Amino acid sequence: MPWCEECDTDVDTEDLGEGGTCPTCGNPTLEHRRQPWWFKFLAAATVIYLGYRAFQGVTWVVHHV
Repeated sequence: MPWCEECDTDVDTEDLGEGGTCPTCGNPTLEHRRQPWWFKFLAAATVIYLGYRAFQGVTWVVHHV
């Protein structure tokens, strides 16, 4: 999602003005913000945890059926 440094806000792609300018202030230098490292770590840890819990659930069902 494009980010306007001057307004300090996210801008929807469909709301961009001519040439990719901010609709509020007209700033032409919109950048895409990167996600912080801890968000990527949290997402990866969540996927690993849920995968492990799914594996436990499948093995429990196999042993109890």
